[in-house]
Amino acid sequence: MLPHSYTTDPQSKSQSLASTILAASSPPQISAACAAVDSFLHHHNPDQSRHFFSIAFPTLICKLFGFDDSSPQNPNSPNGWIDAVFASNDRDFATRVFNLLCPDSVLMQSISAVDRQSLVKYVFPVERLPEWVRFVLQSNRDCRILPDLCPLFKGRVKEDSVKGTSFQIQLNVFEYYMFWFSYYPVCKGNSENPREIAVRKSRRFRLENWTSSIPGFVSAKRGSEQKTECNLYMRLLYAYLRAFVPIYDLTAHQPYRSSLLHYSTIYDGSALLQAEFLVYTLIHFWMVDNDFSPLSVNVCKSFRVSFPFRSVLGETPPTSGLGEVVKLFVKYLNLSAGAVTGGSDLVEYGGSPRWKVSGPVDVVKTREVTGVSSCLVSWNSLIQRPVYRFILRTFLFSPMGVSMKNVSQVLSVWASYMEPWMISLDDFSELDAIGDKPAKISTKEVSQSQACGYSSSWQGYVLSNYLFYNSLVMHFIGFAHKFLHTDGVLIIQMVLKVINVLTSSRELIELLKNVDTVFHSKQAGSGKSMLNSSCKFVPSIREQLQDWEDGLCESDADGSFLHENWNKDLRLFSDGEDGGQQLLQLFILRAESELQTISGDNLANNLQCIDSLKAQVSCLFGGHIIKPMLVTPGVRQCQSRDEIFKPRRVGSCTLADVRYKGDWMKRPISDDEVAWLAKLLVRLSDWLNENLGLNAGENNHLTSTWSYVEVSGDVCGPIETLKMVWCSIGSWLLMWGVAVAGLMRKYGLRVNLRMLASKKVVMVLLLSALFSVLKRVFCFHSV
Repeated sequence: MLPHSYTTDPQSKSQSLASTILAASSPPQISAACAAVDSFLHHHNPDQSRHFFSIAFPTLICKLFGFDDSSPQNPNSPNGWIDAVFASNDRDFATRVFNLLCPDSVLMQSISAVDRQSLVKYVFPVERLPEWVRFVLQSNRDCRILPDLCPLFKGRVKEDSVKGTSFQIQLNVFEYYMFWFSYYPVCKGNSENPREIAVRKSRRFRLENWTSSIPGFVSAKRGSEQKTECNLYMRLLYAYLRAFVPIYDLTAHQPYRSSLLHYSTIYDGSALLQAEFLVYTLIHFWMVDNDFSPLSVNVCKSFRVSFPFRSVLGETPPTSGLGEVVKLFVKYLNLSAGAVTGGSDLVEYGGSPRWKVSGPVDVVKTREVTGVSSCLVSWNSLIQRPVYRFILRTFLFSPMGVSMKNVSQVLSVWASYMEPWMISLDDFSELDAIGDKPAKISTKEVSQSQACGYSSSWQGYVLSNYLFYNSLVMHFIGFAHKFLHTDGVLIIQMVLKVINVLTSSRELIELLKNVDTVFHSKQAGSGKSMLNSSCKFVPSIREQLQDWEDGLCESDADGSFLHENWNKDLRLFSDGEDGGQQLLQLFILRAESELQTISGDNLANNLQCIDSLKAQVSCLFGGHIIKPMLVTPGVRQCQSRDEIFKPRRVGSCTLADVRYKGDWMKRPISDDEVAWLAKLLVRLSDWLNENLGLNAGENNHLTSTWSYVEVSGDVCGPIETLKMVWCSIGSWLLMWGVAVAGLMRKYGLRVNLRMLASKKVVMVLLLSALFSVLKRVFCFHSV
C-alpha cells in the first residue's frame, strides 16, 4: 500500500506543478520549481508520471529554454532558466538546475521508464525543424522516403490522423526533449542576428518566424563579456554526450555482455540507437539545417530524388553563434578517432557506424553488433561532410559586415578538427565540475586522455579528411582576401593559425604534398612507397570533392580567386596564378600595406605577426617566400591598395608589362548593376578582347601586314560598280577598325561593355524605348 500522500490524483498535481513552473522566473522560484519536479517524480511510478509528461513537461521545456510567450516579460531580463543561470553566474543556482536535467537525474530516469513502456508521444512542430526538413515535409512523395534518406527520421514520420494528407514528426519523451535542446542555440542565434539570416525563399515556402513573437527574446544578449563559469547549456551538452554517446568503450552500455543467459538485447539495441539518434539530431539541427545540399549526392541518386533547395535557400551561411557548441560536439566525437588510431599505423576511415539495431533482436544479431562495437568504428565518418559544408558555407556565403567573432569560432572548429591528436579529456575538465559529483572516468579513458602531436598513426585520418587540409584552405584564403579590410589584424591572425596547423609537423607537410602529387599525377603508381600507399585514397578524394562541394559554382567564389572547375581540383600546392603559394604571397603584400594604414602603437607587433606568417608560409612551400619588411619608426610607406592588390607576376609577363587580364571586369556584382546583363556583357567583352588580340601585350603581338586584293581595271555594269563601292566602304571600315584596335593595343585599352549593365543606363534605355513606343502609338491613334 502506498501512503495517502502518494495516492492523490497525479493529474491535478501535474496541473499544479505546471502552474508552479510557469510562474518561476527568479532564481529562488526556479530552484523551488526544480525541487518540486524532483519531489513529484520521486513519489510517482511511470504510469502515474505520464500525467506529468503530458501536462507539465511541455511547460518545463518552454520555461527552460525561454520559449514562453504567455505573459509579457522585461526585455532586459533573461527569458529562460538557462539564460537566468548564465546571467546570475551563481554556481549553487547552476548546480540545482543541472541536477534536475543531468543524465543520472530523477527526471531522466523517469523519461527512460516512460519511454520503455511507450506511454507518451509528442508531435514536434514542423516550423521548428531544420529548414531542409520543412520543405521535404511539404511533399507527400518526399515524406514517404524521408526515413530512408535520413536515419534520424526512421520510424518517426507519421501521417497526420487529423488532416490525413500531411505528415508529422512523432517522438517519445527523450527524443522530444533532445529536439528542443538542439533547437535552442539555433533559435537563439537567429534571434540575436536577424540581419544575417535573410534567406531567399519563394512565396510558396514562407514559414512562420515564430521567434519574433516571443516577448523580450530578440533583445536577449549573449553576454560574451561575462564569465563562462556557469554556462549551463555547454555543461549539459557535454554531460549528455558522455552519458549517451560512447567513445572509448561501448561495453559500458552493455552490462551483461559476459553472459548470454543474462544478455539484455533490448537494452543494447536501444543504447546504440539512442547514441546514433543524438548524434544525427545535433548534426542536422546545427550543421545541415539550411544547407541547400543536405544529403550525400550518392544517397540522392540511389533513391532518385532531387531537391530544389538551391532556389529556395540560396547562398545562406549557417546560423551564427553555433561555433562554440559545434566545437565541443566535434571535439568530443573526434575522441573516438584517437581510440581507433590507438595501435594502428594506418587506419582506414570510411563508411558509417554499423549500429543499425531496431527493436528486440536475437542473440546472433546481438553478437554481430557486439563485434562491430568492440572494434569501434569512428564517429568521424558521420560528421565529415556536415562539418566541411558548415565551415565552407561560412567562408563563402558570409555577407559583408558579418561578425568576425562568429567566423573566428567557426575557424576554431576547423582548427580543432584538423588536429584531433591535440584533443584529450583534459580539455573537458571544466565541464565536469558543475555537478555535485565529478564524472566517472574509466581506466581506458585515462590512458587516452593525454594528447600528443602528429604521428604516422594519424595518417589514415588525414587522408580521409584531406579536403580539410587542402581545398578548404584555398576557400579560406579567398575569404581572407575578401575581408582583409574589415579587421586586418584579426584576419592575419586567423590565417597564421591555419598555416600553423599545416606546418605543425614536418611529417604532416610531407604527407600533404605527397597526396597532392599523387592526385595530379597521371601515372599514380610509380615512385616512393608512401606515394603508392596514398594512391588508393585518390578516388575517394575526388568523390569527396564532388559530394562535399555539391551545388557550388564559380559565382559563389566571387572574390576568392577561384576559377572554373575550382571544386574539381586541389590547388594549395599549385604553382599557378591561382595556387596557394601565389595567393598567400599576394595576401602578405596586401596585409603589409593594410597594416601601414592602421594607426596605433601595435604596428611593431602586427608586423611581427606578418613575419611569423612569412616564416610559416616558407616552411609550408619551401624556400624563402618574401623578405621581412623593414619599417623605419615614424616613416610609413604610402602605397595604393589597388597596386598592392595586383599580383607581381601574371603568366610570363612582369607587373610592368601587364595592365589587364580581364579579371577586373569579373568583380562581384554590385547593387547598382543588373546581374544577368552584367554577366552577359562581361562574356561578350571577353570574347571581343580575345578575338581582337587585346588581351596580349604589345610586345607579344606581331605586327600585322596589310593584304591587298587585285581587281580588274574594267568595271562594267551598275551591279559590279555597286559591289566595288561596298567593298571600298568595307575595306575603309576594316582599316579604321584595325587602326583603332592597334591604338587600343598600344595604350593598353580594352573593350568593356559592362558599364552598359548599370541600372541607370538600363533605366534610360527603357524609358527611351517606352517613350518611342508611346509616341508611335499616339501618332497612329491620331491618324
